[in-house]
Amino acid sequence: MFQFVRGRASAPWLIVGLLFLAHASAWAQPGAMPAPPSPTPVARTMPQAFEAAWAAQPPAASRSSRTDAALAAQRAAATWTAGPPAAGIAARTDRIGSGGGESQFDIGLFAPIWLPGERERSARLGDTQLAAVDARIAAARLRLAAVVRDSWWTLQRAELERALAIDRVESARALNADVLKRLRAGELSRADHFQAEGAVAQAEVALAESEATRSTARQALAALVGTTTRTSTELSPGSEPEPLDGRQAEAPDTRHPALAELLLLSEQSRRVADLASVQRRANPEVGVTAVTERGAFGERYANSLMLSVLLPLDAGPRADNRIATARAESDELDAQLVVERNRIAAETEASRARLAAARERLAAAERRAVLARDVRGFVEKSFRLGESDLPTRLRVEIEAVEAQRQAAVARIAIAGAVSALRQALGLLPE
Repeated sequence: MFQFVRGRASAPWLIVGLLFLAHASAWAQPGAMPAPPSPTPVARTMPQAFEAAWAAQPPAASRSSRTDAALAAQRAAATWTAGPPAAGIAARTDRIGSGGGESQFDIGLFAPIWLPGERERSARLGDTQLAAVDARIAAARLRLAAVVRDSWWTLQRAELERALAIDRVESARALNADVLKRLRAGELSRADHFQAEGAVAQAEVALAESEATRSTARQALAALVGTTTRTSTELSPGSEPEPLDGRQAEAPDTRHPALAELLLLSEQSRRVADLASVQRRANPEVGVTAVTERGAFGERYANSLMLSVLLPLDAGPRADNRIATARAESDELDAQLVVERNRIAAETEASRARLAAARERLAAAERRAVLARDVRGFVEKSFRLGESDLPTRLRVEIEAVEAQRQAAVARIAIAGAVSALRQALGLLPE
């Protein structure tokens, strides 16, 4: 309840009370309380990891503001005047001097007008600026994709090394148990048992190293996608390679995000220079002023209308500086475009060569893995029959594990080479 003082409401307290009630009602409404932040989703595929990483990037956060700025430039170019109009008022009197009663009041409205060709060039510049926003975003996404791809396949290799290390430990322990059993039966010596124990210890050391490498790779990927240290242990990304078909045999050239960005930035600089070439002077200004005046005290006021035009002079060296600066930026971007096009072409060819070499290595590694697996089976059988010694058994086991490792690493290398080729072609993770 609000109090009244001498028949009038206490306005400040009334306003404060209304504001308090409005604020309280807003909190009382369902859904007014801010919802707690949802947990970061676990990235299980490369596209998911890429999108999660992109959401935290500065270009993604500023995209909306940059687009609004470009749209505002377009709207400004569509207006009838080159700038906002201005209103002015002036008064003149002789009361400070003679006091004869002479007075004059001027109320005017002034607006800058476009220079010849300025409006059309401003509109074209606004269109280019809007297109450049999307080009910048696409190029930034491609640069981030390179980092995500590298971190992704580094983790895949670390996961593979750990899985192989676990298999090696289990195999070494099984062999050690067999040796211990035969030692107790008197078929093998204690030195053989020491060799088997050493193989187990060596396998456990390799497993510990692979665990450390895997943890480092997981943390690196978690830092990119924005997950916490706790949830990064829940990452279980798949190792499926990205698609690569015949439509990607040729580079997309100007559609490549890195080239498209440089093309639009160069075009933007050229249009800035083109606009500056017609803005060699400030915008002319037209004004309409209503004048009310009288000559002496007692006379009637006379009304009149005055039109005015302000014509600025040439800016001279200042305009030359703007034009030369914009043209220099355009020339630099054109030169950078040539360098970037050559770099992309070379990187694409190198990526294709690495992919072909990775496929050849995989074929050779798979043949070696098959042969090593067969030899291990023969030696394992002969060892149980007492026809081969323990050093031979250990050597064949190590060779079989290494051959299996090379084949698995070669498969990951092909997937990484496909990603590298897609990166060179300017394609995002799929």
